[in-house]
Amino acid sequence: MRQLYKTAGLDLPHASESDKLHRVLSSAIQHRCRIHPTTSTALLANPLVETQEFQRTTESNCYAYWNAQHFNLHNTRIFQQATPEEQTLILRVASQGLLEEAYFIEKAGVGYMAKMVMLSETTEERMLYALFSADETYHLAQIMRFLPHHQPAGTDDAFLRFLADLVENEDKTVILFVLQVVLEGWGLSHYRTLAKGCQHPEFAQVLTSFLADESRHHATGVTLFKQHPLSPNSRKVIVETLAYFLQMIQVGPQRVVAAIEQVLGPLSRYQKIQLFEELETETHSGTRLALLHSLIGKETAGTILQDLEARNAFRPLPAYLCA
Repeated sequence: MRQLYKTAGLDLPHASESDKLHRVLSSAIQHRCRIHPTTSTALLANPLVETQEFQRTTESNCYAYWNAQHFNLHNTRIFQQATPEEQTLILRVASQGLLEEAYFIEKAGVGYMAKMVMLSETTEERMLYALFSADETYHLAQIMRFLPHHQPAGTDDAFLRFLADLVENEDKTVILFVLQVVLEGWGLSHYRTLAKGCQHPEFAQVLTSFLADESRHHATGVTLFKQHPLSPNSRKVIVETLAYFLQMIQVGPQRVVAAIEQVLGPLSRYQKIQLFEELETETHSGTRLALLHSLIGKETAGTILQDLEARNAFRPLPAYLCA
């Protein structure tokens, strides 16, 4: 078994269906649902028990949780010219990509919060992170209900590898700022957008239910980061880490293009440039980069922001550089 990321646990396997731990875990998660103040009746079902049944009903028909408008595919000629069957498959592949990304993010979140329990400097901080780890566990269990086939065993996705590498970092100031201030803040907007565009009412409700938790995680990161002096070395690592992350945003909706290629086959460079133009890649990336610019600048008095601006890290790339 590969164990590339011990803390993030991206390669951590699931217990067999016959393992008695499932029963205990399911009971604990159901109890958490009942006492959680934001939990609605629709979310009180046993997520781990229902997962198997939900997967059986969707395995032969992977659900397209988000439509063409969500991915901006309705404006592209290649999608318009595809057959109805190809269009459906493209949306399923793109939706599965978003779903698996959420699964791995929450899986890494459980490990990150557990790590922060050990790095805590006060009893109250340790208590908070223990509660936050429970939040991430609940989120992971809820997302698992909607995975159509199985729990992914690992991933080669560049963003998720970046996230896992970051979770392994031992500099508390770095992970506080990048993970909880920037990425949790960005994740709030991401989950809100996913919930708004989701075509599956119950899953949309699940995603909405995450927002209050993620807001607390972000606010705690902001508070604790302000209590930690920013050393020159930590500042340098933060700048380098964020510059790499922002590059992934600058290159536009690569996963959407990859979903099209997975269904329709490889595209030529000319076709890719045209597709990125029709996906309005500069607008797509620009909106996300503007949000990240605000999150970074708001909490750093401009010091980290200035270094990133000097690298043009917030400038979206044109289509011909994304292809």
